[in-house]
Amino acid sequence: MSGQQSLVKWDLAATTAARLAPAGPQMRPEQIRHAVTSLREMADRAVPHVHQITGLQAAADLRDSQVLIVDRAGWAKANTQGFAVMLGSTLARVEEKAREQNQLSTASRKVSGTLTGAQLGGVLAFLSSKVLGQYDPFAPLGPGAGSAGIPGAGRLLLVAPNILTVEQELSVDPEDFRLWVCLHEQTHRVQFAAAPWLREYLLAEIDQLGGLLLGNMDTLGERLGAAVRGLTAEGPGAASNGGSGLIDLFEAPEEKASLSRLTAVMSLLEGHANVVMDAVDSSIVPTVRTIRQRFNARGKDRSPLEKFMRKLLGLDAKMRQYTDGARFVRAVVDEVGMDGFNAVWLRASNLPTEEEIHAPALWTARMGF
Repeated sequence: MSGQQSLVKWDLAATTAARLAPAGPQMRPEQIRHAVTSLREMADRAVPHVHQITGLQAAADLRDSQVLIVDRAGWAKANTQGFAVMLGSTLARVEEKAREQNQLSTASRKVSGTLTGAQLGGVLAFLSSKVLGQYDPFAPLGPGAGSAGIPGAGRLLLVAPNILTVEQELSVDPEDFRLWVCLHEQTHRVQFAAAPWLREYLLAEIDQLGGLLLGNMDTLGERLGAAVRGLTAEGPGAASNGGSGLIDLFEAPEEKASLSRLTAVMSLLEGHANVVMDAVDSSIVPTVRTIRQRFNARGKDRSPLEKFMRKLLGLDAKMRQYTDGARFVRAVVDEVGMDGFNAVWLRASNLPTEEEIHAPALWTARMGF
């Protein structure tokens, strides 16, 4: 871990994010306690609905994971821990390579770690006010996770101030909105419980992509500059057009192939969760129709700066994953039923490719339906 700490000061990233994150809604202590209790209740209430809709009840034992209600600083800290796990192998290789080439003195490592930690903290500060919830499967693999009481499968983070802010902005029923959000987030928890091999698969793919980028370090700086210039050429207000931000860093064929595999699985996970949300009717969430309409329309009010940051960080591409993945899931379920679709959770070879995400019939044919 010492090499990681020298290249990225994770603690600094967490404290920077906590300091820079926008303040949440002003609430009295008793209101905060009530909101936390309500979110826990909604998270519990969502689980049987997710099991029923997905058909994964027997395959998804959730006792080895947990639900946490966090603030923005807590979400940022959890993500620095997740990044430390996901990037650990890549950062170790970066340091090893730099040492072999005598490019990284103790002083330069310290400066680099401080700068990178502060920069990451700034990014996390921005994101910490946007994320409603997140399932973190990598938490048990971090240093000291066992002594911290983190269960073996992972943890679901519900970001209370963001959920409360959005429900107030949309003027929707608070309990209905919280349940609706929890249905999506609990679906991710169920996915990883149904496919315990999925965490290691994602880690391996992330590590491979990091290794490929490391192998092309000579051009990485130039590509990073080109990606940012592509977004800033016409100013933040034009960021909704043009390139895909940092995703444009991946140019080599092997990099694109690795990124394609990650894109496919993320599209599957996000699309599947959206299908669960869309399967809910008024018997479960009475005001679901109003919530959907107002939530889907909220992106129109984003400021030019926020649009720029979303483009830079690839968040718009992530939103397309929701749509593409949901279309895949619906098409497969329509053709072979939910039980047939659930073959995706059996083994890594059953995951759809990015091509199959856009042409579901290719996946069903490959699976022998």
